[in-house]
Amino acid sequence: MIQVKAEPYPYSFPPGQTALVVIDMQRDFVEPGGFGAALGNDVARLQAIIPTTAALIGLFRDRNWLVIHTREAHLADLSDCPPSKIARGDASPRIGKAGSMGRLLVRGEPGNQIVPDLAPLPGEWEIDKPGKGMFWSTGLHEALRGMGITHLVFAGVTTEVCVQTSMREANDRGYEGLLITDATESYFPEFKAATIAMLTAQGGIVGWAAPFSALKEAVG
Repeated sequence: MIQVKAEPYPYSFPPGQTALVVIDMQRDFVEPGGFGAALGNDVARLQAIIPTTAALIGLFRDRNWLVIHTREAHLADLSDCPPSKIARGDASPRIGKAGSMGRLLVRGEPGNQIVPDLAPLPGEWEIDKPGKGMFWSTGLHEALRGMGITHLVFAGVTTEVCVQTSMREANDRGYEGLLITDATESYFPEFKAATIAMLTAQGGIVGWAAPFSALKEAVG
């Protein structure tokens, strides 16, 4: 077991049963001109975590540990996207409509791809998820169980939405989760701080949190 200095107490994980999940580091959320920017958000905040997230991915790759990339992505006909999700919000761009990088949050479109600096390598898992969480309608739980995965390390965006939802879903399914605090971000710094506090409250009610440096030191 490897032990990481974390909040609310050390996080221990078995390397052969642990996977990294990088949530939704896709162009539509992270780059100017994408869906996130169209909603009026400062995407520079999300871009700032790319170097640390790349280093985190590199750590897992160097040790041949499983790396999983998710994308919030819908079928071209939007049959997997509830009408209420399309209609929600004040922004004029809607899911499925054309943006500067193709149709928004639609599989295969340029904006739906992972940012180049974090692009998946052959053999890494790519999960297109129609919801905020990574388990709904993806078959990921069954695949992870088939691999004997029991522990998950989380990174990506945004902390309070897709990352938190995925981490809570993982907790409900019995996985032990660690959030890397400088490899996740929100458009709203107060939301990120509040989410980390909620996840680690009451003795780690959902999971643990630690900076990348703590994981790197523990792994050696």
